[in-house]
This record gives sequence, structure tokens and C-alpha cells, in this order.
Amino acid sequence: MRATLDFCLNGEAVSLGSEKTAEDPSRTLLTWLRERRGLVGTKEGCAEGDCGACTVVLAEIDPAGQLRYFPVNACILCLGALDGRDVITVEALNDHPVQRAMVDCHGSQCGFCTPGFVMALYAHYKHANGVPTADAIAGNLCRCTGYRPILEAAERARGLGDAGHDHAEDEARRARISALPRDSTLIGKRFLVPATVDELARFLVDHPQATILAGGTDVGLWLTKQHRDLDAVAFTGRVAEMKVLEEKANHFEIGAAVTYAEAYTALTGIHPDIGELLRRLGAVQVRATGTLGGNIANGSPIGDSMPFLLALGSSVTLQRGASQRTIPLESFYTGYRKTVLQPGEFIRSVRVPKLAPGARFAVYKLSKRFDQDISSVCAAFHVAAGEARFAFGGMAATPARARKAEAAFKDGIDAACAALAEDFKPLSDQRASAWYRLTAAQNLLRKFAMGISSREILTL
Repeated sequence: MRATLDFCLNGEAVSLGSEKTAEDPSRTLLTWLRERRGLVGTKEGCAEGDCGACTVVLAEIDPAGQLRYFPVNACILCLGALDGRDVITVEALNDHPVQRAMVDCHGSQCGFCTPGFVMALYAHYKHANGVPTADAIAGNLCRCTGYRPILEAAERARGLGDAGHDHAEDEARRARISALPRDSTLIGKRFLVPATVDELARFLVDHPQATILAGGTDVGLWLTKQHRDLDAVAFTGRVAEMKVLEEKANHFEIGAAVTYAEAYTALTGIHPDIGELLRRLGAVQVRATGTLGGNIANGSPIGDSMPFLLALGSSVTLQRGASQRTIPLESFYTGYRKTVLQPGEFIRSVRVPKLAPGARFAVYKLSKRFDQDISSVCAAFHVAAGEARFAFGGMAATPARARKAEAAFKDGIDAACAALAEDFKPLSDQRASAWYRLTAAQNLLRKFAMGISSREILTL
């Protein structure tokens, strides 16, 4: 096992961890770039992954052997998550088509946000993969230009590219990444980047209070907003067994370290509403690092993935040491941000059932802002084989099913909506009042019921 953190930065091999290059692997990439490397093109705006001014691009070779580019928020990304990857900052771009197009289309005014936009567009240029341009920059905020010239620049950049140069750049990057060590590393005896699930399990048994770091989209805020020190950390992003996504006859088995971006196609294939929900979950930078397993383990009552997972009847496989157990997701939460996880135990995978033929399903998200906003209410509805499963986020201390409303649904929508008021007594906060949440939840149930025939309701 190594004792160094090895990655590439703008074409240069970097190894951190020796006496001369010692760094805290839990510090953010943004502060390291600016304070240690003098790469100040990457800006700090919000320090919470919302504005995109800190966007850089990571490149890695995925399990299928493909070179993959994705934008990330450097302000909430721990250095330890870089192991085995290539980091590209705005300083590495030299008259790139995206930069020329931004100039030609007048896509910059004050310039503070421009490096982040350039890097988001660079990732889109290299690896669009069907993502609409507007979605590619939804995680980047600009107060000066509006977004029309930036969107025009994204389209113009395509025509300015040189396919031969792009291919040569990709192959050189692939060679650099392939030359990096692939085994596990333990930095300073407290930050583990394991390559196998067994190594992760052993570390967590020995360090049961360790922070399990996946995408870091929540843990990053502990560092930037709460100024917390992390004593022991295990990063799951390179655990081979937890990066597997398998399709079975009736379900998908999704490793807890699979990112939203990697799981998007599979989950959208279950139902288009899930894809639309994921498209609004954070921004492309968040979906590139955030994981389904992390969102579940976080235990937030307003986590967007849990309602549809609960409505589908998903389950989670937990592991501690060599022992595993599988439980329904609805049994996972015991209170506000509390779960059944024991010290040293972690989520290994998530089992997400497919919809049966003829099933009725819908997911709805209500938020003050369409893109990149936390839900006021998130709801998922599933009716199949004589059973109704309704799940909500933002209505209680945990994501939860509305069991009384489910039982009453056979008696009609009015009965189900009345029962919903018995299922939940939501709180008022800065996102919504209790009255709004309950009324909105009832209206979403009515909306779903409009697409179901009375005969289907009577068969429940």
C-alpha cells in the first residue's frame, strides 16, 4: 500500500505525502491550487458548490477503459479524491476553441465567473454525451452577461475544433493517467483511498468513527462552512466493487460509489420522471461526483433520491467487516439524520427495482428555483399489482412513505388526501410553510391520480 497521493495536474505528475510534499488530503482542491500552486484562475465564489466559479475538469479512465472528462467544484472537492486522476485547470488551456468562442461571442464582462464557465464548457466540448448545453452550464452563475452569449459560444466552439489535435490530446492524457499507481493508498495513516471493498471494510472496523467520503457534496461544506477537521477519512471513489452497476431481470444493482452521472441512463430507463428529477439534482458538477449511496447515507429529509427509491421498494446492502445484510430502504432511517448503520458499517450497494408492466409511476419536485435548488417538497407515487406506494421528502424528519394515504387511495382521491394530513405534520422553514407543504403534497397526489383510471384504483 502506498503512502502518497498520486495524480496529474495540467500534464504534470504530482505525488503528495512525502516529508517535503506533505499535504492534508482532506483540504479542498481549490485552496491547494491557489495557495500551493499559484493557479489563481480557479476562483472562490460561494464555497459550497453552487456558483461554479471554482470549476475545474477531472479526467479518468473508467472501468470500461474509456477516457472520461467531467467538471467538478474544486471548492468542495478533497485533495484525496484526486488519486489516479488528471486535473485540468483553466491555465492548461491555450487558445482553446472554447476560449476563442467566448471572445468571439462576447461571453465575458467582469470576468470573475469566466474561468469556471470556460472549464464547464471545456468538459462539455470533450464529453458532451448528449447533455444539452444549457444543462452543462446550469451550475455556473453569471451576473453580467446573461447566458445567451455563453450558450452561443458553446455552439461556436464546436466549429472551431481540430479533431486531430483533440485525439492527440486525449491519447497523451490517457497515457499519463495509465502511468499512475492503481493500488490503495493510506496517507498519514488517516486518509484511506482503498481499491477494494475488503480494504475499506477493514479500515472502518479499525476506525469506526471515520468519515466515509463519496462525492463530498455535503462533506465539503463541513470543511468550507463549518471549518471542521476530519480525523480519519475513507474515500470510496476507487473501490472497484462499489463502482459496479449491474442490470438484472427485475432490478438494477448500483454500487454505493456510482455517481449520479454514471447511474443516470439506468435510472432514467426505469421511468423518465426519474431522469428529469436527476437533471435538476444539483448541477452537472454535483452529479459528476455525488452518489446515490451518499445521498441515502446522508439521511437528509430533503434528499431528492429517496422518495423515488422508497416508492419503487428499493433496498440497501450494508457491510461491516466481512458481514453483509440487506434491508428495505424504508427501514433504514430511525430519526432526523439517523440510520440503522452500526459503527464501522457502510452502504455497499443499492437495489432499485424496475417497474412492472402496467404500473403507474410519477415523481415530482417543487422548489423555489428550477435548477440547483433544494426541494420544498419531493414526491413519488407508484401503483401496481393492487398496491400503492407514496413517498415524500420534506414532509417529516426523514424521507417516508405515506402509509395512511396509501391505504385510503382505494376509497378515492379525497380520502387519500385527507389521510395524507394524518401521515405528515410538516414544519415551516425558510423553504416553505407547513401549510404550503401539506397543500402541495395533496395537490401532487391529485395530479398523479388524474392519470389513473377509476378501475385501477378500485383494484387496490
